[in-house]
Amino acid sequence: MADNQRIHPVQDVEAPPHTPPTVPLVPRNMSKSDRVEPLAEHPPPLQNTYTAANSKAPKKRSCCCKFLCWTISLLLILIVAIGITIGILYLVFRPKIPKYSVDSLQITEFNLNGTDNLSATFNVTITARNPNKKIGIYYVGGSHISAWYEDTKLCEGSLPKFYQGHRNTTVLNLPLSGQTQNATGLFNRLQQQQNETGSVPLNLKAKQPVRIKLGKLKLFKIKFRVRCRLLISSVAANNQIRIQSSSCKFRLRL
Repeated sequence: MADNQRIHPVQDVEAPPHTPPTVPLVPRNMSKSDRVEPLAEHPPPLQNTYTAANSKAPKKRSCCCKFLCWTISLLLILIVAIGITIGILYLVFRPKIPKYSVDSLQITEFNLNGTDNLSATFNVTITARNPNKKIGIYYVGGSHISAWYEDTKLCEGSLPKFYQGHRNTTVLNLPLSGQTQNATGLFNRLQQQQNETGSVPLNLKAKQPVRIKLGKLKLFKIKFRVRCRLLISSVAANNQIRIQSSSCKFRLRL
């Protein structure tokens, strides 16, 4: 019976409670410099700085857009105002293009001298018409008119200064003179064309500075350009020259 009795250990009440061993957060062989620093000590991210820098861009673009819109608006207003002014002037004055025609041509000299120079003297009669009711034309100084055969200038002159009133027709007698050097080949070609076709083509080119008068207002200076194509019967001196055809074109240049 004694063999069946077992002895059980009795727990000491006064002993401290048993706690299992814990693993340290930092190994014992790691130095302090290897430890991870707290997140609070890292610098702030760059995202905030980038956002703050870009927040000013819309203001600059808006200023540029406003300036561009104002500039375009002013240009449009100016264009509309100019168009309205031109329209009013057109309705009030009804401008018409001046007309020019070559009425006659007289050749007093057209000779080839011994030094291979061609001397030419023309007398040209031109009619200038101003068909406008309320517009006058001041023909001022600085004009030039010349006669050409192909690409060679034969003679030249100028137009007189005068004022052409409303619906006025003025006949101008213009003397032209000049010399062409090394003109033997030119003279022979001209004579050959006259013999073969019975006509000689000539060009008259005129540049005339004018000032337009609208009512009592005298405008700034502009330039008239007139080019007339002629077909004459002969270039012989002191002969009756017949103009077979004539056409003039007018251009305006500011």
